[in-house]
Amino acid sequence: MTTPAYPPKPVPGDRVAVISPSTALPGILPLPYELGLERLRKEYGLEPVEYPATRRMGSTPQERADDIHAAFADPDVRAVMASIGGDDQITVLPLLDRELIRANPKPFFGYSDNTNLLAYLWNMGIVGYHGASVMCELGRPGAMDPLTAESVRAALFGSGEYELRPAERWRDVDRDWADPATFESEPETRPGTGWTWVNADRVVEGRGWGGCLEILAWLLMADREIPRDLSVHDGGVLFLETSEELPSGEEVFRVLRNMGERGLLRRFSALLMGRAKTWSFEHPNSPEEGARYAAEQREAVLRAMRAYAPDTTIVFDVDLGHTDPQIVIPYGGVIRVDGPARRITVTY
Repeated sequence: MTTPAYPPKPVPGDRVAVISPSTALPGILPLPYELGLERLRKEYGLEPVEYPATRRMGSTPQERADDIHAAFADPDVRAVMASIGGDDQITVLPLLDRELIRANPKPFFGYSDNTNLLAYLWNMGIVGYHGASVMCELGRPGAMDPLTAESVRAALFGSGEYELRPAERWRDVDRDWADPATFESEPETRPGTGWTWVNADRVVEGRGWGGCLEILAWLLMADREIPRDLSVHDGGVLFLETSEELPSGEEVFRVLRNMGERGLLRRFSALLMGRAKTWSFEHPNSPEEGARYAAEQREAVLRAMRAYAPDTTIVFDVDLGHTDPQIVIPYGGVIRVDGPARRITVTY
């Protein structure tokens, strides 16, 4: 493992690969996907390039690996962006050509199940970008949230420091992507609550690692893309978030407990915990039920951290992962957590 390096960034007018390394939902839910492609063209000045499996539901792991290889190997493609997540990208990882990707580093954008590919790139010394899928963030009904749009632009084209700020309003209730009426108005939002800090008496600066907690648990179970030498994480910044599957507080605690038993948690000097997703079509929680769920998750995180890394600086409700608006986090990039000033800065 070498220190992650930032790959060259695209500029307006460049081509960007749009791939489906997990599931090809663009093939059955085209409305948010086509809207996301249009925004890539009109708002960011980039030309999206699709691949054989981008819209093909049921594509094999090998077909998706082939698309990843083609996207990274094409010299005319300057960045790679996932259409959306899924749940089986772990089966694609063994089929990837490390040398091909290492020889052609490019910014990769995705989150959720794309934590797999982000961790893979991290291990090859390539900084990736946790966030900004085509269907979810760029295909948001009504308009992209300004906080999301600004972060995506900075991550796509920028190379310096970027200060995060809490969302003034947020939402996690989704609407039916198959219904055209969904895209005729802005989603309903609620007032932001800011960040909550724990052990905020120091300044931490280190490289980011983490992603979707459920996917990290799978990688740990499969013993895949987890560094053998955990000292590479010493002084780093762990960032975590949970998905629309709404894992229970007890499940979150158990995953973190196992990370603690492995010796991972104590390596990091700070933890950024994403705002918990509290609603899904399978679990349409009321605001009160969602608040209880979020509180249970926070207590689970605190319980695990008290046991395995009690001095770690923690920031809760950071707008990363399965939330709206969403801030892009550089995976392997530098993150500065300034507790006394209550500021978080990333380097894109």
